[in-house]
Amino acid sequence: MQDMDTLIRGCHDRGLKVLLDLVVNHTSNEHPWFLESRASKTAVKRNWYIWRDPKIGADGTRKPPNNWASIFGGSAWTWDEETGQYYLSLFLPSQPDLNWDNGEMRRATHADMLFWLDKGVDGFRIDSMNLMSKHTDLPDAPVVNPDSEFQPGDQYFASGPRMHEYIQEMRTEVFDKYDCMTVGELGFTKDEQSVSEYVAYNRHELNMVFTGDIVDMDFGPGGKYERNDFEVSRIRSITSRWQTAMPRFNGWNAVYLDNHDSGRSLSRYASDLLQHREAAAKMLATYMGSLSGTLFLLQGQEIGMANVPDNWGIDDYIDVEGSNYYRSVLKKRGEGADMSDVLREMRLKSRDNGRLPMQWSGETSAGFTKGAKPWMRVNDDYKDWNVDKQSGDDNSILAYWREVLALRQKENDVFTYGRYDMLSAAKSGDQVFAYTMTSFQEKRKALVLLNFSDKEQMFNCEGFEGWKRLLGENMTTELGSAGIQLTPYEGAIFCNWR
Repeated sequence: MQDMDTLIRGCHDRGLKVLLDLVVNHTSNEHPWFLESRASKTAVKRNWYIWRDPKIGADGTRKPPNNWASIFGGSAWTWDEETGQYYLSLFLPSQPDLNWDNGEMRRATHADMLFWLDKGVDGFRIDSMNLMSKHTDLPDAPVVNPDSEFQPGDQYFASGPRMHEYIQEMRTEVFDKYDCMTVGELGFTKDEQSVSEYVAYNRHELNMVFTGDIVDMDFGPGGKYERNDFEVSRIRSITSRWQTAMPRFNGWNAVYLDNHDSGRSLSRYASDLLQHREAAAKMLATYMGSLSGTLFLLQGQEIGMANVPDNWGIDDYIDVEGSNYYRSVLKKRGEGADMSDVLREMRLKSRDNGRLPMQWSGETSAGFTKGAKPWMRVNDDYKDWNVDKQSGDDNSILAYWREVLALRQKENDVFTYGRYDMLSAAKSGDQVFAYTMTSFQEKRKALVLLNFSDKEQMFNCEGFEGWKRLLGENMTTELGSAGIQLTPYEGAIFCNWR
């Protein structure tokens, strides 16, 4: 705890805020609450978790209480031999779900939040936030995967009937007593009306949410690891949806491309090939830095960290989600089957990519730790891509990010608080994402051009003649009627006020 106190104090001394990752949908199965809950059916904390009797099949075999699939594969229920009941574990057997219908449990959880706010933390990123309220009758999910015994049950465990009641109670009992910020992870809930109920100003619930759709753009219809190559039209659609929807219901955007639960955007939506990597990372920085809302970067984005290399085998991956998927496919195909297609998708989307140790230097373990090895293998490219190497280079990705953030602060009326308007693909071309950001006074405008391809692209500048370059490395300093040639993976911003 002394280390935590030192961290909070040191951050505050430097003008930094500290947010904690708050996990209140579930606990560890080693948590004292759960140990007491599983001690017996009459334990004081038994109902702090979700316990149910088994179903008995026609053949007399024991079955889980319903057919919900775990988010990581298999059943969402775990059998407890000692007490003869199942407990709900939407993620892993080692992560039993809390029962938010239990008032004593909620009050104890509120007390935990108050403890950290009293310590001086400045807010929370609330993990799996909208999974806390489940439908009380826990019905079977519709069968959408006929070949599987267990089915997606998110319609019964995501954004359930008491979800908003629980968040508003958190506001009253915890958040409103402090000057703190909240951002919730909003899985399975992506429609505008449902999202608005969490973040609209008059709802008095959360400051922001992560809807997750921006990190799901290359997920297939059958799931995360089904191939569905990225297309520019998807980032156009998702960006336009939330940049225009949030102002309509007086909400505030969380601007992000990466998180710890998937692969890195550089490798998935742009390019981590050596000849394009620096330009692609800068282009994505231009995209993020130009949008309205609050920026969230995953560690390593600021230096262009990439996904794991192609030569990693299944034994190099340690995350349970990807490993479980690999084993389930191998079981269906049989030992010795060709699994290269699965490894391709894992290389793009595995959670290991987002959890790689930060590459601080070219020293052992990328300078992340001294002595003991980090929890997983460091990316092979750490000697060439690290903070130390980029810190003294004015042309580096790190230097470019500093330029982006400085511009965003200086011209915050255009970018942080500005109005977004997308230019059609007919205007920009299929591979160029183009939009304008307009100040709230309607006088100052910026044109953002993003080439998401590995080829040069021409943008028609009609209507933007005379606009000056504000950010980027394009040779054109002023737009003319002839149009502008964008190099592969180039990002640039032009404005009407310089």
